[in-house]
Amino acid sequence: MSLLSVEQLAVSYGDSRVLVDVGFTLQQGEIVALVGANGAGKTTLLRTLTGLVSPRSGSITFDGQPILTVPPYERARLGLAMVPEGRRLFQGLTVRQNLELGSRAAPDTSHKTEDIDFVFELFPELVRLQNRLSGLLSGGEQQMCAIGRALTARPRMLLIDEMSLGLAPVVVERIAGVIRTINRDRGISILLVEQDVGLALEIAARGYVLDTGRIIIDGPSSELLLRDDIRAAYLGLQ
Repeated sequence: MSLLSVEQLAVSYGDSRVLVDVGFTLQQGEIVALVGANGAGKTTLLRTLTGLVSPRSGSITFDGQPILTVPPYERARLGLAMVPEGRRLFQGLTVRQNLELGSRAAPDTSHKTEDIDFVFELFPELVRLQNRLSGLLSGGEQQMCAIGRALTARPRMLLIDEMSLGLAPVVVERIAGVIRTINRDRGISILLVEQDVGLALEIAARGYVLDTGRIIIDGPSSELLLRDDIRAAYLGLQ
């Protein structure tokens, strides 16, 4: 059974169709990439998965449970956590306070200190910054804090929106390494939404290509990276 199953999902904003009959699956312990150009509908899909957007039709099942009518905070307690585009930290709070807020969504909050220590192991940079306001951090530091905040909720699945946006390549590689680590060591499933198609497919085992609200291509990442149409359209290669 898939951990996440999406079937015939459709979302509209007024008369504008943003997602059209979208369907995909994600298994326990898997990293899957959802890639596409800006405006393809990737962020809307993530917001629908977390309950922030209501679909016109379709179904979403998480660990065998239909969740379309489940409110966002309950989806978080079931194990869905999101790292939003732009980080969306509470900029007037410190790094540690942001991490503590994330832990409130955990099914069992008794492990808060342990979970924050785990984040500090993943991102030692945050230890010396833990009492600094998150609004004063660099973009890379903010992304580390945002991922850490999601992890303190003890998710079973992490939804990451535009991980690399605006970050230096060395920081992106650092964060990509952490994503691989939490997937390998903790078995956290990851849906990685990225405009950087090459990066996403290097990290993920499988990928889906979203174009104008529809999934048009899917398959193993190794095969997608060799496709001429993907290389030309998304990687700038002929």
